[in-house]
Amino acid sequence: MRVNLRPILLCLLLASLGGCATMEVAPSARTAQTASADELFERGEFRAAATAYVELAKADSSARGHYRLRAAEALREEGDLTAAAEILDSVRRKRLVGEDAYRYDLLSAELALVAQKPEEALALLALPDSALPPTLVLRRLELTARAQQASGDRFAAARTRAVLDRSLEGPDRENNRREIVETLAALDAATLKQRGAELPPTDLLRPWVERTLRRQGQVLPLALQRPSRPVGTLQPDSNERWTREGYHAARRVALLLPSSGALKNAAAAIRDGFFAAWFNDAATGAERGEVKIYDSGQSAEDSLKAYQQAVADGAERVIGPLTREAVGLLFEQGRLPVPVLALNQSDNGATPPPGSVAFGLLPDAEGAQAAERMASLGIKEAAVIAATDDWAERAALAFRAQFESLGGAVIGEARIKEGEVNYSGVIRQAVGAFATASNAAVFISMRPQQARLLMPQLKLAGVSVPVLASSHVYSGSLNAGLDRDLEGLEFCDAPWLFDASAGLPPRDQIVRAIDSARGAGARLFALGLDAYALMPYMDWLGTHPDSYLPGATGQLASDSFGRVHRLLSWIRFENGVARPVSGLTLGESRMP
Repeated sequence: MRVNLRPILLCLLLASLGGCATMEVAPSARTAQTASADELFERGEFRAAATAYVELAKADSSARGHYRLRAAEALREEGDLTAAAEILDSVRRKRLVGEDAYRYDLLSAELALVAQKPEEALALLALPDSALPPTLVLRRLELTARAQQASGDRFAAARTRAVLDRSLEGPDRENNRREIVETLAALDAATLKQRGAELPPTDLLRPWVERTLRRQGQVLPLALQRPSRPVGTLQPDSNERWTREGYHAARRVALLLPSSGALKNAAAAIRDGFFAAWFNDAATGAERGEVKIYDSGQSAEDSLKAYQQAVADGAERVIGPLTREAVGLLFEQGRLPVPVLALNQSDNGATPPPGSVAFGLLPDAEGAQAAERMASLGIKEAAVIAATDDWAERAALAFRAQFESLGGAVIGEARIKEGEVNYSGVIRQAVGAFATASNAAVFISMRPQQARLLMPQLKLAGVSVPVLASSHVYSGSLNAGLDRDLEGLEFCDAPWLFDASAGLPPRDQIVRAIDSARGAGARLFALGLDAYALMPYMDWLGTHPDSYLPGATGQLASDSFGRVHRLLSWIRFENGVARPVSGLTLGESRMP
């Protein structure tokens, strides 16, 4: 499929012809005949325009090449590529100057594509964008993608279209994105994983590869960030007043959360955490804005309407929506009039529009960080045991991808079904192939009740290796009696749950006053705390990859796509109590 760039390129081309300072056109060419030919081209009467340009070429020898090129371009727009090629053959490239030389190359490349000579086309298109006028960059990218596709390098074609995507809008963008999806879907998972893993973390194609692999039940290793500089460094402004570096408070904030339905309780915990941080700022005298809550309803469409209403009401920042479907629909709108701090990642893998960010409690991050923790401990073999829930599956997939990328081997894997209590078969399936217990470990992702059944059964089976887990094994509340069965188990989690976050409202005080900060809602409450804290640093984090916000849910940093990543704390069960491992975070756990 060819992206229709004609409306964009036609306007740009006509604008450039009117006053290109680098084009050496004789004064005689600036005549009424030239204006008439250009007008015919603009009206879409391309064959008549070509005839007019040919006549101008005959009349003005000093600009003959320019007018013949224009005639060939007009015939190309008409669809008569044979006639366009004949006229272009009469043009000597070395006599063209400025933009004309580049347009000659682009038309020659397109004709080579039609002649099924993609390698020749790619050679003609091997120009850095910095050497091209902006009017021609889009066309070069689109032709390059077509040539790469024709030459059999689908991955390169998709990568070029990912770059092109930034400059397209409306139907052109939709068509281009469809091309990216279809092109990547045609590649087998092994090839896609290999080439995707070779991409730099900032490569524009990477989110598209991640999206395609996830549909195939695969994931890429995460490019985990390890920023070293906390935000908010105090510095004097021009009036010698102390300000926090990168801090920009919004005066009007909209909070989009559902007030009913299945996510009502989750939304309440986030809301309470957000306002706990808001009131804490009031107590310290910090600058804060007016907050208005909008019901995001039960569907993605309801959330979009709530966002539009918040924009109409004058919001300067929007927090939410909450569901992956709603976030995906909002991000698909393209550039948003008011920046968004979404409380989840999109369900379709879409990245935030410029100026917006996506932040959530992703199980993928926990699985990847467990793999990094194992590798730092010298563990080479791992078994994976997980529940059958979607979040557990995502954590397990992320663990495997990350562990294997670090040189480890997953030698066994099993799933625990809902209601199952005898795990002997699961244990044999997962850990039966351990070569040695000296460099092996088990990763688990499951609910507390399942973990409390599994750990004693591992011991009965003679499996005495380290066990690491996602945060889901911890209920969020102290329960030493039941959690004694989890002795020695390590898991990664939000530091605020263990009062390991400096500068935040202490959890032990909050849980006595706010019910939603307890138990299962604790992490969502922490998410609300962090949403408030992130809001004034959204722009700063997006342009300073070495900066992080010490948050309630972890150390928070933004990648080049506007996705906020968390570095979590490591926790260990000791005598039934979950305690921080000497305040250990992922960034501190890596060995030289």
